[in-house]
Amino acid sequence: MTKRQDHTQRVKDAALRLGFDAVGIARAEPLTEAYTHYEEWIMRGYHGSLSYMERNAESRKDVSKIVPEAKSVIVVARNYYTPHRHPEDAKGKIARYAWGDDYHLVLPPLIDALSTEVKSIISDSVTRRYTDTGPVLEKEWAVRAGIGWMGKNGNILRRDIGSWFFLGVIITTADLEPDTPMDDYCGSCTACLDGCPTKAIVEPKVVDATKCISYWTIETKADVDIPLHIVENLDGWLFGCDVCQDVCPWNRFQTPTSEERFEPREGVTVLSPSDLVDLQPARFAERFRHSPLKRPKLEGLQRNARSLK
Repeated sequence: MTKRQDHTQRVKDAALRLGFDAVGIARAEPLTEAYTHYEEWIMRGYHGSLSYMERNAESRKDVSKIVPEAKSVIVVARNYYTPHRHPEDAKGKIARYAWGDDYHLVLPPLIDALSTEVKSIISDSVTRRYTDTGPVLEKEWAVRAGIGWMGKNGNILRRDIGSWFFLGVIITTADLEPDTPMDDYCGSCTACLDGCPTKAIVEPKVVDATKCISYWTIETKADVDIPLHIVENLDGWLFGCDVCQDVCPWNRFQTPTSEERFEPREGVTVLSPSDLVDLQPARFAERFRHSPLKRPKLEGLQRNARSLK
């Protein structure tokens, strides 16, 4: 075993020991073709009002603009699946990823710990980590690192835990062995395209956020009305939407997470729209502390709730 191979294996062993469900490594190189597709997506206006996605172009295209002399990109995955279901015909449904604590709080300490391990293995290495918090095309790096393949619903898929996982990325100057990208196992299946309530998946692997329930119920400001054609197809969703994942055949093979903080708080997967409309700010702050549901703020959730009545 070469020194490089030894370093790589030690990094991967550390990732699994810390609790990640998968780890892969990609060579840090410009994402020329992938960024071209990203630019086309932006030019079509599919990012909606998320103007931050237009910025930091050079960093998205080339991670060496973030970490000079970067040689490797380490990608980790953490399963968040819990074996619970929304009640049938429920109103006020919450997307599965938001049932427990915010992954922006759960994952960073683990990724920081892995970064420390990397630096202990390769002492002169420089690292920088991201968890959906910076100008990094995380899904593209996940594909390149062999974490999974890009599904037709725009999510990364694996055969063991489906698409129910969060991603973390470490850009590093450590020279590690890259993994081989995984084969695409979507085949001729179009379950996600057919199942999307608002037809937001405009073509395989391309999602128009301006047609997506998650975009309207999570990302838009509270003073922006949800369009009628979205309201008419909310199908009970209050915060986010899991339809394209629920219908995916690969999600039949999911396994429960070992992370208790991703379990539904108080067993709740649905919030009463009528209760939310009358919820007071102090109670909201207390009840949803460290929860993803704080993202649209109380006013945003109340707007969503009124759309379901």
